[in-house]
Amino acid sequence: MQRSKNDIWVGLFVLIGAIAILFLALQSANLLNLNFEKTYTVVARFDNAGGLKPQSAVRSAGVVVGRIERISFDDKTFQASVEIALQSRYQFPRDSSLKVLTSGLLGEQYIGIEPGFDERFLAQGDVITQTQSAVVLENLISQFLFNRAAEGEAGTENK
Repeated sequence: MQRSKNDIWVGLFVLIGAIAILFLALQSANLLNLNFEKTYTVVARFDNAGGLKPQSAVRSAGVVVGRIERISFDDKTFQASVEIALQSRYQFPRDSSLKVLTSGLLGEQYIGIEPGFDERFLAQGDVITQTQSAVVLENLISQFLFNRAAEGEAGTENK
C-alpha cells in the first residue's frame, strides 16, 4: 500500500514537471500568450512584412505594448495587412508610425511604434499607413554589389 502511494506522488510530480516544461517552451516560442488585459485592434499596411509572425511583439521604447494577431495580403493594394492588438492601457497618437525591426543581427522581427504628436489617439479599427517595411538583407547586398560594379565601371572610363 505504501509503495503505490509513493508511485502516485512520483507520477504526479513528473506530470506537473512535464506540464511546466511544456508551458515554458510555448511561452518562450511566443506560441502561448496568457494576457487577460483588454486590447484594441488596429490595422497597419506594409509593402513588405518581412518575417513577422502572429503573436510577434509590438514594442514602443523597448516595452511590449501589444501583439500581432493576423497577417494577410490585400489583393487590392498589394500590401501586407497586419492586425495588431494593442493593450488598452497604452494610447498612441493617430499619426504614430510603425516599423518592422529585428532584435539583434539575425533575431526575430517585431513591430516598433514611433509615437506621433496628434492630440487624437488610435482607436479600435483604425488603419495606420505610415509604415516602414522590413529591411531585406538580400536587397541590401544586391544594392551594395550593384554600386560597387558601377564604381568599377566609372573607374575604368576615367583611365
